[in-house]
Amino acid sequence: MASVLVVEDDQFVRSALIRQLTDASHTVRSVGTALEALREVAHVRFDVVILDLGLPDLDGSEALKMLRGITDVPVIVATARDDEAEILRLLNAGADDYLTKPFSVEHLSARMAAVLRRARGGPAEAAAPTVLRVGGLTVDPLRRQAELDGVVLDLTRREFDLLAFLAGRPGVVVPRKELLAEVWQQSYGDDQTIDVHLSWLRRKLGETAARPRYLHTLRGIGVKLEPPRLEPPR
Repeated sequence: MASVLVVEDDQFVRSALIRQLTDASHTVRSVGTALEALREVAHVRFDVVILDLGLPDLDGSEALKMLRGITDVPVIVATARDDEAEILRLLNAGADDYLTKPFSVEHLSARMAAVLRRARGGPAEAAAPTVLRVGGLTVDPLRRQAELDGVVLDLTRREFDLLAFLAGRPGVVVPRKELLAEVWQQSYGDDQTIDVHLSWLRRKLGETAARPRYLHTLRGIGVKLEPPRLEPPR
C-alpha cells in the first residue's frame, strides 16, 4: 500500500484514478492545480505523485521543476504528449517515469510498483553494503553518498543507484537489460531512459560520451565503469 497524490484537473479522469487506486488499497489524496500540489507535498509525506501536465494554473513540466525543488518524492508524469523530445525533457527535469494517456490501471500499477521498489531501496543498494572505490571515485551505499577526488557529488536518487550498481562491478560490461532489471526494477523499457541518466552522470563526473573517463558505453552491448586510463608520458 502506498500514499499517493493525484494531480489532475480533469474531474472524470481524477475520479477514475482515485477509485482505481483506492480499490488497489492505496491511500489517495487529489488536487486539481499545481499550486495545490506544491502545498500538499510541503505538508504531507507521499510515496508517489501522479502528475498531469495539462494543469490550469501552471504547465506540468514547470510544476515538476518546482516539486523537485522541495521534495525527492517519486513522480510519475501522466501526459497525452508523446513527443520524444518532450519526454526526454521531463526525465531531465526530474520525472521518475511517465505514462502516455490513455493508460490502463494495470499499466499504472506496474509503473508505480517499480518506482516504489526503487525508492524504498532495491538490489542496487542491497548488493553493495560496503564503500566502493574505483579510481578517484568513492561510493558509499549506506550513506548514499558519492565523491569524486574528495568532492561530494550532487546526485539524484536514480543517478546514485545507477552509479552504485556499476561501481560494484568495475570493469564489467553490464547489459542494458540488466540495468533496467536491477536499477530500474523493470523487465522492459526504453534505452533512452538509461542514456539520459548516463548523460547526467557523465556531466557530474566531468566527462562526455566522446571523451569518457569512468563511464564507457559499448554500442549495442552495455555500459561499464572503470578507473581512468593513465596518460602515457610524453
